[in-house]
Amino acid sequence: MAQQVKEVMTAPPHTVSPDTSIREAAVEMRDGDIGGVVVTDGDRLVGVLTDRDIVVRCVADGADVDSTPVREAVSGDLTTVGPTDSLDRALECMRDQAVRRLPVVDGDRVVGIVSLGDLAVERDPSSVLSQISGSTSNT
Repeated sequence: MAQQVKEVMTAPPHTVSPDTSIREAAVEMRDGDIGGVVVTDGDRLVGVLTDRDIVVRCVADGADVDSTPVREAVSGDLTTVGPTDSLDRALECMRDQAVRRLPVVDGDRVVGIVSLGDLAVERDPSSVLSQISGSTSNT
């Protein structure tokens, strides 16, 4: 059984810049069959943009997804974990911050992303969340 974040994280993560349009970020998520992208400015971690962020902060407010940059919708209050952090630490961070995805950083460099689904698949493969996370998307 995996013990460290690096054993279950997605690496490298899908990334976009803060100037990327919301539509382009959404296409990246669709094409990657993922629920969020890591936003970076060069090597600097800016935040995580999720499909929910797009709906709540853009679509619901009537934003033009072609002209609105990711920086206007990104979740910037970040909690991160390191690749050698324990899975328990990642779960604790997710619970404490009420987030489903954590950027994985090694020093100043983003090396991956770990999701609640990744941890569910590892910890309890027979759970409903694990089965959903491991299945092919229906979209």
